[in-house]
Amino acid sequence: MYQPKFQQLTFENFHLPFGGKLDPENRWVKLADVIPWHVAETMYAKNFMSKRGAPALTVRMALGSLIIKEKLGLSDIETVEQIKENPYLQFFIGLETYQHAAPFDASMLTHFRKRLKHTDLAALQEELLQRHLAEERRKAEERNQNDDGDGGSGNKGKLIVDATCAPADIAYPTDIGLLNEAREKTEKIIDQLCANAPQELGKPRTYRKKARKAFLSAIMKRNLSKKALRRAIRQQLQYIGRNLKHIEALSAVVPLTVLATRWYRDLLVIDELYRQQQEMYKSDRKSISDRIVSISQPHVRPIVRGKAAARTEFGMKLSISVVDGISLPERMSWNAYNEGCDLVRDIERYRKRYGHYPESVHADKIYRTLANRMWCKARGIRLSGVPLGRPPKDVEKNRARRRQIREDEGVRNAVEGMFGKAKRRYGLGRVMARLAESSLSVVSITFLVMNLDRLLAAPFLRLFEWLLLELDVIRNLFAYSPPRAAIECRGAMA
Repeated sequence: MYQPKFQQLTFENFHLPFGGKLDPENRWVKLADVIPWHVAETMYAKNFMSKRGAPALTVRMALGSLIIKEKLGLSDIETVEQIKENPYLQFFIGLETYQHAAPFDASMLTHFRKRLKHTDLAALQEELLQRHLAEERRKAEERNQNDDGDGGSGNKGKLIVDATCAPADIAYPTDIGLLNEAREKTEKIIDQLCANAPQELGKPRTYRKKARKAFLSAIMKRNLSKKALRRAIRQQLQYIGRNLKHIEALSAVVPLTVLATRWYRDLLVIDELYRQQQEMYKSDRKSISDRIVSISQPHVRPIVRGKAAARTEFGMKLSISVVDGISLPERMSWNAYNEGCDLVRDIERYRKRYGHYPESVHADKIYRTLANRMWCKARGIRLSGVPLGRPPKDVEKNRARRRQIREDEGVRNAVEGMFGKAKRRYGLGRVMARLAESSLSVVSITFLVMNLDRLLAAPFLRLFEWLLLELDVIRNLFAYSPPRAAIECRGAMA
């Protein structure tokens, strides 16, 4: 059961038993005013359809705790400890008074990630963006400036799109390592089935010591030849095949329902892993569709990126769009995809959000297909990069063309900075969640926290832009004249 709170807590009403009041300039107080809690509450309440039972924790406590975790880069246990010790964090999650006890157990954060789906978080970011745009329009009207969201026919703004991979928290997968892990798990499953079988049923022979010795002799070699590797893989496949046959025979006597849910899920994953590895061994190939690279996280797929640090990464592939420092996830998938096919959809989403097409779109080569170029040209949108055809013969036009290409690359670099910031500062470089849906929620919350920080820093950024403009004006006033112009000026004065 869920009981919505129609009146959100304000910092003036937060009670401190040791006296005093909260500072209204504190970052957590300001952050609580920016988040549209009522929108998140409507989505969160859909998880509790029953009208009976104990009331669930509020969405402010659930979403606020996850924001604290991602913003500060803490573990689940440390997040609860920080909330217990800090009155500002307790106000941020919606408590009405400071308390010394923890508001919830650390294991509740797992349930929060399951309930706050990435689709709901995407809708929350859209609401946050629309609020920001409405505030910008209001300020523009007060300054008697043109309204950027008037829905006019002219194209305005710059759209930056790119894709990256958010690596999952798994060990680097190798064929021999995955097969050894699968063999050990099947041996434990056999032990559990035999423990629940009648005593007259003997325990099947698994050769686990020989299999372990064969595995160690292969991985301990400094330079393992291809022939030796294939022999080691063949041995592990034979051991796993024998164990799976034993499990099938035991299941006729002992139902598989005696296994824990985790072990039964691992058995299904191992069966598919065995099929894939056996098919690759017989055909002598290194790749297969929907390849499993982790038994504990079977949803993770290899993503070929071609980067210098890692040619292949293992995790989630995601595409984002960046407009005026606001980054929004456009697509998240555990399977590899061609992000160039999503350019038209991203531009149409930009039009839906801002009321007009962008003036220019900044993307890398994979987006600059002939179909995308023609689509953008028909709508008056300039796509960054080197245009098709020969360069103009006119020297000035060619120089202006190269200058435009350099400027476009400079604008596109903003999305690389967003990825670096998300991976180094906010933990996108290694997603620690283990479930597929939880990982999607973690990535969505990461970009939500980045956008919240961007909105809080907006007044300072506007002041910084104004100072840059003023410095540019002063620089132009005191710019030195060329020597020839200075001589002519002195001659005229004489």
